[in-house]
Amino acid sequence: MRIAIGADHGGFELKEAIVKFLKKKGHAVKDFGAFSNQSCDYPIIGYKVAKVVAKKGFPRGIVICKTGIGMSMAANKVKGIRAALCSSVDIARSSRLHNDANVLVFAANIVNASKAKKIAAVWLSTPSLGGRHRRRVNQIKKIDKLKR
Repeated sequence: MRIAIGADHGGFELKEAIVKFLKKKGHAVKDFGAFSNQSCDYPIIGYKVAKVVAKKGFPRGIVICKTGIGMSMAANKVKGIRAALCSSVDIARSSRLHNDANVLVFAANIVNASKAKKIAAVWLSTPSLGGRHRRRVNQIKKIDKLKR
């Protein structure tokens, strides 16, 4: 699968571990930064990842910052994005099954590399359920179309 990934300086080390893990699993990964742990602005990176996922260039994206909150906010501003901050395998699975999340968000201060790899593996392999859940995802899509 093609995966877009990005992190700010606070998520840089976790991003590097996740990129290596994803490539080892055979995924094609496009890294949108940061490329060091020097201070940078998370909204720009979160937006870039979300934008390429929304344009369907990449089926899924992963963004990382210290708390995951800033990246969640930035990514979810992009029409068509359903970014989910996941700190456990169960939350990740549910975000795919019930919400068809297309961007996974990690909090580098909460989730270590070992746990993040397990979460990412489940998130990437879990399909969306459809059914009543599809109806709810469609309601989210309708909200996206409202004028802001």
